[in-house]
Amino acid sequence: MQACTEDAQSRLVVQKKGKWHLKHGPLSDYDFAKLPKKQWTLLVQEVNHFLPSARDLLKKFSFIPHARLDDLMVSYAPKGGGIGPHFDSYDVFLLQGMGSRRWQISAQQDDQFIADAPLRILKNFLPEQEWVLNAGDMLYLPPKYAHNGIAETDCMTYSIGFRAPSFHELMMQFLVHLQDNLAAEGRYSDPNLQLQAHPSKINAAMLSQVNSILKKIQWNRNDIEDFLGTYLSEPKSHVFFEQSTNPLTSDLFLREIMRSGIRLNLKSRMLSGANKLFMNGEISEVGNGAYHFLIKLANDQEILPPLSMNEEAEEVLYQWYINGYVEVVE
Repeated sequence: MQACTEDAQSRLVVQKKGKWHLKHGPLSDYDFAKLPKKQWTLLVQEVNHFLPSARDLLKKFSFIPHARLDDLMVSYAPKGGGIGPHFDSYDVFLLQGMGSRRWQISAQQDDQFIADAPLRILKNFLPEQEWVLNAGDMLYLPPKYAHNGIAETDCMTYSIGFRAPSFHELMMQFLVHLQDNLAAEGRYSDPNLQLQAHPSKINAAMLSQVNSILKKIQWNRNDIEDFLGTYLSEPKSHVFFEQSTNPLTSDLFLREIMRSGIRLNLKSRMLSGANKLFMNGEISEVGNGAYHFLIKLANDQEILPPLSMNEEAEEVLYQWYINGYVEVVE
């Protein structure tokens, strides 16, 4: 079970005697053995990093650009289980698996949370509508739309989340991007410094000079594309790629993918720009021939034989293979 491993992010939420209890994974057999018969929920994030079938499910949502995709979270709950009324900061499709779950929703603006709860549970939840979802049913919720899911029977729910970053987050992350990529010559100086009556005062000359310096900060659409590509494909901090201790040689690697095909590692995030590819936060600028081949990999996550690619595409793929980003189709 993924909830018991270090690689997966999991949470166990238990409601007992009107109180909420939270335990983060990895979980143990003992954690499950002591659970009550009802009113608890197990949540596992990024199931698409571990199960090819989970990635196949996400492909059904390709009508939304890959740049928006967050992950597939799976939750299991016996009767009465849930995590309380709450908001999410992303778009989410709630697809019901086995069993049934009652969903209550509200467009309320009251966002006060229960003070002593380990989760951000709404204090004054006022449901406006509700439905019972059975296997195969799905509910879409936009960001900041209050909702509460309660298991009617033992059930599983698949949450397909799509990122909806706030303006503040985008601005701050873009400034970080500029900090890492901006080059500026020169250094502040004041050769015509005048004696001033109040040495603590920031004088007009300094304000004017710094204003002129800051006006040199400029960017264009290419800078924005690079920012979005690296930011939105950057793996989360807990995600790591294992590199083979005995990798194939480049010639053998090419023979293998020609025979079987190439696919992304389940943890990889790949996006495309104008003649450039973004792989796990890295930029690869390529020529037209390599681009038209590699964008197929970005779109479909795999390419099956026959493969027709040029030498540049071969070199890029082999480096990604060495990094653990792609693998030969088994």
